[in-house]
Amino acid sequence: MALVPCQVLHAAILLSYCSILCNYKAIDMPAHQTYGGSWKFLTFIDLVIQAVFFGICVLTDLSSLLTRGNDSQEQERQLKKLISLRDWMMAVLAFPVGVFVVTMFWSIYIYDRELVYPKLLDNFIPAWLNHGMHTTVLPFVLIEMRTTHHQYPSRSCGLAAVCTFAVGYIL
Repeated sequence: MALVPCQVLHAAILLSYCSILCNYKAIDMPAHQTYGGSWKFLTFIDLVIQAVFFGICVLTDLSSLLTRGNDSQEQERQLKKLISLRDWMMAVLAFPVGVFVVTMFWSIYIYDRELVYPKLLDNFIPAWLNHGMHTTVLPFVLIEMRTTHHQYPSRSCGLAAVCTFAVGYIL
């Protein structure tokens, strides 16, 4: 049972997101005590989505390692369900939300920093954590797309799911 580099990569990325989330939640910011807390920020929701997605990737990798060589139909069926969940999450949440957060944050930041990340936040959020939340998402998702084959849902099903997420976030 040799580990494949993409399996190690999934575990490393998951640990990275867990570290970023723990450090972010440890910050005592006034915005965290208001209505909605951290959940009103799409960046935080994206971090949770990415952590759950890469958690599913690690779980899929472990399951495929453990079921390799087994002739159990039930285990194969469960693994296929897990793989389809991983692929659906990639197509519907991890990639679209991750790319949106990175491009919107940095576009607005370049235009006028005060609109999206006021200088006051530098007193609360260190630069490495800002980049962990707003920069590393895109390379991690792109690496995942290059290292793992995904079966994507139909265009209409995927678009409906992304729109449902967007409307849910807005509400």
